[in-house]
Amino acid sequence: MTQDTEEDGALAFFKAQHRAFAETLAQRRGDDDMVPALLAQAYSSFEGNVAEQAEGQPPIACHKGCATCCTIRVIATAPEALMVARYVRTADAALKQAGIDLRQRIAEADSATRGADERQRVALRRRCPFIAKGVCVIYPARPLACRGHASYDKRACADAAAGRLDGIPLSMPHMMVRSLVQNAMQSALRDAGYVWAAYELIHALSIALADEGCEAAWLAGADVFADALVTGISLDEMANTFDRIHAGQK
Repeated sequence: MTQDTEEDGALAFFKAQHRAFAETLAQRRGDDDMVPALLAQAYSSFEGNVAEQAEGQPPIACHKGCATCCTIRVIATAPEALMVARYVRTADAALKQAGIDLRQRIAEADSATRGADERQRVALRRRCPFIAKGVCVIYPARPLACRGHASYDKRACADAAAGRLDGIPLSMPHMMVRSLVQNAMQSALRDAGYVWAAYELIHALSIALADEGCEAAWLAGADVFADALVTGISLDEMANTFDRIHAGQK
C-alpha cells in the first residue's frame, strides 16, 4: 500500500467518523445521555477499527494488571472527563466498601501533578490514582488516550518508567486509530457548537467532581475545564486542519 493510499484511507475514515459523531450529537442534543452515547460510539469505533488495523502485527504486551505506563500524563476531551466523573460517582460507594477512596486519590494526585508537563509527569513516577490493587478501577470508562497507548515490549515500558529509556515500541495502529477517532469527535463537537479542546484528565476530573452542574454547563456551551487546558496543543491549527479536510484538501 502506498503512502498516498494510506493517507486517503485515513482521510476517508476521519470523514466517516465525523459524520457519525455529528449525527449522534444532532440526535442526542438536549438528552441527559448524550455524553455516554457519544463516548460509547467513540470507544466502540476505536476497539473495532484498531482490531482490524492491527491484523498481522505482533501481539501487544499490555495485559490486565500491567500498570507500568500509568505514570504518564493523560489528555482527554471534555466528554471523556465528564464520562469518567459519571463513572466515579456511580462506583464511589462500592469502592469505598472495598477500601478505595477514589475521590481522595484523585485530589492527592491532582495536587501532586497539576501543571506538570509530559516529561515532568513521568519523572514524578506517581502512579495514576485509578490503579488500585493492581487494576484500573475505571477501566470501562478509561479515555481514548489510555486505549491508544499499547506497547509491544513490557521490559521497555519498565525501563522507560524508571528513566532508563527514552522511548518504547508503541503500536502504531493503536495510536493512529485513537488519534483519528478522537480528532473526528472533536471536529464534530466544534461544528455542533460545543467546546472541543483537550485537557489534563486529573485536573479536569477534579473540577467535574467538585461541581455536579459541570456537565450541564458544558452542554450549554461553557468551557468548564478551561483551567485544565493543555496549552501545547494549538486549537487554531487543529481547526484549520479540520476545515481543510472538510473542504477536500490534504
